[in-house]
Amino acid sequence: MSQSPVASSLTQPFVFVGDRLWLDFVNTDDARRGVRVDALRDFDALVQWLEAVAVLDAERGAAMRRRAQQQPAGATAALADARRVRAALRALAERGMVAEDVRQYAVSEINRVLGRSAGTRRLEVRSDGSFVRSFVPVGDAFAGLMIPVVESAADALVLGELARVRRCADPRCPRVFYDGTKNGRRRWCDMATCGNRAKAARHRRKLRQEQEEKEAAHVWETVSR
Repeated sequence: MSQSPVASSLTQPFVFVGDRLWLDFVNTDDARRGVRVDALRDFDALVQWLEAVAVLDAERGAAMRRRAQQQPAGATAALADARRVRAALRALAERGMVAEDVRQYAVSEINRVLGRSAGTRRLEVRSDGSFVRSFVPVGDAFAGLMIPVVESAADALVLGELARVRRCADPRCPRVFYDGTKNGRRRWCDMATCGNRAKAARHRRKLRQEQEEKEAAHVWETVSR
């Protein structure tokens, strides 16, 4: 039996190390222990991510889930489109600085999504009294979901931020991030994970080298007697 497009299958927390909305979206296609893990496994996970980054509030997220139950084909298409956008943005993050064709394709994808922006922008009051901006697209309820993400990518291009976009220095980690450090030398997506693994690996190499040097010295002393 096929899985419902709104059936929640999220078993891992989302990772937010990109420092930009579009890069955090790219990082939903992750890898753990060398195995690819797509955090957007179904439409409900996509809605959860959009709620986590405050693109959707809880009320609008619930409305999207109800709409997905009513229009499963539309939800499935929206998820496929989100993954398509993500693939273009990953290429932009990883190769956009050096490959013009990658930039051009990303721009075409950004403009394709922005072309859906007919609708109503408004300010709404949440139940706790706080305020939130919202965008209500005309027609297709799913059409506007990716607009904030591609707007973030568009801002990166307009502001010339691609030169500061990095992929984690750990070859096993596909995460990308914006390097906002003063010297521009951030290497790791997260010091608590990849950074610490690299530090531990350096320590192990140092210990192994010291042990090899001790063994070589011992052999030399033995043969010199």
